[in-house]
Amino acid sequence: MKKDDVPRSRPIAPANDNQIVPDPVAIDAALTRIAQAIGRHIAREHIRARCAANDNDPQPEKPRPPKH
Repeated sequence: MKKDDVPRSRPIAPANDNQIVPDPVAIDAALTRIAQAIGRHIAREHIRARCAANDNDPQPEKPRPPKH
């Protein structure tokens, strides 16, 4: 028999299983704050990309000829 096939005398419990009942209001508030932070981060990335892609600057009056 392999070690994994040996029957256990009791079920496996997680190490941090401390039987705390989660507060749904606190969980909702935490998830809302996380979602807002992610949204702000994505908005900043879009704004930066939009500004960086603006290559429509006007050319000088007399562009310099290419050097050979």
